[in-house]
Amino acid sequence: MVSGRVGAAAWLAGAAQFLVVQLVVGAAWATPYSWADDNISDLGNVGCGMWDESRPRYVCSPLHGVMNASFVAQGILLLVGVVLTGAYWGRGAFGWTARILLMVAAAGWIVVGLTPADVDENLHLLGALFIMGLGNIGLICAGWLPRTAAFGRMRSATRVLAVVAVLSAVLFFAQRGPVIGMGGMERVAAFTVSVWTVLVAVTVLRARRTNFASMARSDAG
Repeated sequence: MVSGRVGAAAWLAGAAQFLVVQLVVGAAWATPYSWADDNISDLGNVGCGMWDESRPRYVCSPLHGVMNASFVAQGILLLVGVVLTGAYWGRGAFGWTARILLMVAAAGWIVVGLTPADVDENLHLLGALFIMGLGNIGLICAGWLPRTAAFGRMRSATRVLAVVAVLSAVLFFAQRGPVIGMGGMERVAAFTVSVWTVLVAVTVLRARRTNFASMARSDAG
């Protein structure tokens, strides 16, 4: 289905631009940016100085505007993908619930980009909760899609990713970052949905002539 392939492409574009922008923006820091110790949001802070009473660290991101634009783009592209891949989710409560929660997560990325942490910390935190809280619950729901649904064929992988995402989110919000640090834990919690969208997007784009696409047409009908 053309719409599904466009949605899958949106997911791939979102994940790719987000990864590249993080690398570029982090490299622009005068002080080394650490994926293990620094938060994702630090890349979007508009001011320079010591930040975060719980884990004091110096933050100064010269390309913060680029990072915040990337947050917004990530939200828009995630939303586009969820909307356009509708036929692949199948019928039933789990499919609709998963899609709604992932749409909320998409809104969370937009909120995070429009309200940097050092501009409006409360709204920024709300956006983060949408992403790492409701978004990961949406991933759990996606793990229970009916096997007759196109995305339901990836239930096992989806469930594994969902468990990883939820556990990482719990540890992050509890201020625990064993082995990979708080920044690493946040990335696992926030990026697992993106990993899942990449996996299913690749499957959609490669399944042009397979029964995966046929299942999507059947579910839509």
